[in-house]
Amino acid sequence: MANEGSDGERRRYELRRSIQDYGIGGIWFGFGIFLLIAPKIGFTLAVDPFFRYAFSGIWLLYGGWRIYRGYKKNYYR
Repeated sequence: MANEGSDGERRRYELRRSIQDYGIGGIWFGFGIFLLIAPKIGFTLAVDPFFRYAFSGIWLLYGGWRIYRGYKKNYYR
């Protein structure tokens, strides 16, 4: 019986963390996409195109990793 409370808390924690990972991953991923398409939609950035692509790639990878981590819910293993 005592294990059920702990198991419920664990599931709520995993749900909260996965929602957080989805949200933050979506923000990072969205910002990476924004950097890629910024010149096409009229935003001028004072950054060299090489660095813009490099940072965009890093943010896309990190956002993808956060979304993947939220999907897997591998927080205790």
